[in-house]
Amino acid sequence: MALALTVVVPCFNERANVAPMVAALDKALAGLAWEVVFVDDDSPDGTSAEAKRLAESDPRVRCIRRIGRRGLSSAVIEGALASAAEHVAVIDGDMQHDETRLPLMLEAVRNGADMAVGSRHVEGGDSSGLSSPLRVKLSETGIRIAQTVTRTSISDPMSGFFLLRRELFDALAARLTGQGFKILLDLILASPRILTIAEIPYKFRPRLAGESKLDVLVLAQFAGLLLDKALRGMVPLRFISFALVGMIGVAVNLIVLQLATAAGADFGKAQTIGTIVAMVANFQLNNQLTYRAQRLKGHKAWRGLALFMVVCGLGAIANIGIAKALYAENGLSLFSGAAGAAVGVVWNYAVSATLVWRVR
Repeated sequence: MALALTVVVPCFNERANVAPMVAALDKALAGLAWEVVFVDDDSPDGTSAEAKRLAESDPRVRCIRRIGRRGLSSAVIEGALASAAEHVAVIDGDMQHDETRLPLMLEAVRNGADMAVGSRHVEGGDSSGLSSPLRVKLSETGIRIAQTVTRTSISDPMSGFFLLRRELFDALAARLTGQGFKILLDLILASPRILTIAEIPYKFRPRLAGESKLDVLVLAQFAGLLLDKALRGMVPLRFISFALVGMIGVAVNLIVLQLATAAGADFGKAQTIGTIVAMVANFQLNNQLTYRAQRLKGHKAWRGLALFMVVCGLGAIANIGIAKALYAENGLSLFSGAAGAAVGVVWNYAVSATLVWRVR
């Protein structure tokens, strides 16, 4: 029997949910030729080991263990591209999506829809499984923004539960950013034509094991995805994020400078304090947002902070040197300063990516 469906399950620290997921899929997809691919970002809790244990006795279970790479969207892409089935479905590894809706989603696509999306916001759906007011607010905000940008009436564009033909996924794969958490929105925006989407209601369950990955930074990554699409990928998304964080650092520097001078510090000392505080703030923001997939923790974060400050210090020297040289040549202070700042940003970005947050 030809393989009808590959269920891709991106996961991180979901060991406790692996066996229940396989059992639930076995029951929900009875009569279908299916497989499940767990794409694990090298979870310290042994998620990949549990998936491989099940795979030893069940050929329908596969595992892709990723080392040095993180991120839900890129995990989905790798899992879907590893499929040879006619259709690909994506479902979270936390058991909050209702796997019993998969046959209905498959039927919708077989009947002509480009994609079937599990929705919490159509009749029969329910989002009560969102565990906190913050998660509800983040979800609602993301949905409103996504509907505006995509100009689609889809009720749940932030859903991580969907199904489509593998042929369509393969065609769109090269256009995907592969960053952030909202792969469905990435697919919709990547399509050169408007996709026909069938919405299948489902009830979003409370999480039983593991921890939620949804936070404010996920919404920031979502905004980055929209910006990347608006710029048509001409400027690397990480560079945009790095530059925006740098602008925040400038604001932090100025605020601390004013506070320090108001407290009686001379300008030189106040500027030094402001620069150090801004560097620390920039490191923290870049570590949490720009390089979230390679986030440094523990002693590595302290070592990374020290290296980041050295890199930025050298960038400041390059900034000042180039600005002074250009000013001596043309006398245009604004142009010279901007050129020096641009060189400093590019230097800091390139060297930080290579030394501070390099993929090991």
